[in-house]
Amino acid sequence: MTDRRRRFAAGRTALTLLTALGALAGTALVGAAPASGVPGAGRIAPGVGYEQFDIPVARGTAHGHLLRVDLNDPRVSLDLLYPGQVAARAAVSRLADTQGAVAGVNGDFFNITETQHPGVAATGASVGPAVAGGRTLKAAVPDGQRFGPALPPGTGTEDVLGMGVDRRARLDDMELTGTVRTATGNLRLAGLNQYALAENSVGAFTSDWGSVSRARAVCGTDADRGAPCSTDTHEVTVRGGRVVATADAPGSGTIAAGTTVLVGREAGARQLRKFVPGQPVKVRHRLVAAASKVTYRFAVGGYPVLSGGRPLPGLDDRTAAVRTAVGVGAGGKRVLLFSLDGGSAYQGMTIAEVAAFMGELGASEAFSLDGGGSSTLVARAPGASAVTVRNHPSGGVERAVPNGIGVFVRR
Repeated sequence: MTDRRRRFAAGRTALTLLTALGALAGTALVGAAPASGVPGAGRIAPGVGYEQFDIPVARGTAHGHLLRVDLNDPRVSLDLLYPGQVAARAAVSRLADTQGAVAGVNGDFFNITETQHPGVAATGASVGPAVAGGRTLKAAVPDGQRFGPALPPGTGTEDVLGMGVDRRARLDDMELTGTVRTATGNLRLAGLNQYALAENSVGAFTSDWGSVSRARAVCGTDADRGAPCSTDTHEVTVRGGRVVATADAPGSGTIAAGTTVLVGREAGARQLRKFVPGQPVKVRHRLVAAASKVTYRFAVGGYPVLSGGRPLPGLDDRTAAVRTAVGVGAGGKRVLLFSLDGGSAYQGMTIAEVAAFMGELGASEAFSLDGGGSSTLVARAPGASAVTVRNHPSGGVERAVPNGIGVFVRR
């Protein structure tokens, strides 16, 4: 995983969108047709600008919305928008207003449905790692358990877009490292607040998870998200450094602060069956930035589409859809948050087109977030106390999502 970035080969998709764009540096868009008389277009807040424009694509014209964020301004920062629990969802506008963001976009792909597992509730939890306010919320599900389009070669569910404590945005990958320590030995912890655990593993659930059932965690396999749920499972509840309860199947309900619920499947379940009430247990876990070793203030999952200013090889150039993406430039100090309009009146873009577009905007790296009905971009008008939805969501209304990227400005 740590060498993945080195395997991103150069390869440039033919650009049919725009020529010589300089919005990332603050200059006007060239080749894109700005909408005239747009309420709130221009400066949203110090270091934050908004604009919308038409984009020529192979199938006609798409309509895009762009937030330009300058992290050189010490008042400006990014953080994760989320509803306070991993297994929960809310509209981006509600998340932004609740947390005080001046603007934002939707975030990671997520466990949106469970039609292949009757009786198992969809958790709404996101696919990849998540960090909010410097605190780890969750780790990544196995690649084969993800929701969303096929990943580009060389990428995986541990990929993130984040901002470090150095106030620079970057692409990275974040791996979970953790142990369950007992007097007789240690178990490797392979999951944290995830809707899916790797086969034969043990995962931990904390108060950050929420009250949704943990049953989904033992469904599917590492290669097949829709495979049947495992029947070889076990759950152990740890509080105050000791086992306080055990069960044969994953449960549900709110997990109290200071309590950890361990869920095991197959070989992991067999290990947990050895635990008995009163037994001393210590659970340790953290996310490690495998590529940069940076400590992150915030991180969100998705997948890379641009590296070194060039689109990744193997990107889909056939399927047009509504998209949300993030571009990073100027050494991580300039960030572009981009979303398309949805609905029958608007054209989508292929992921290859999005990558090329972000490169022409001046981004050296770019990251695809959830799209389709999830694509949402919100921003306050100057002087307003609440954000408004600037793009047209595909379903006509905002979709509830598990997280997003918020833009915050300190007054």
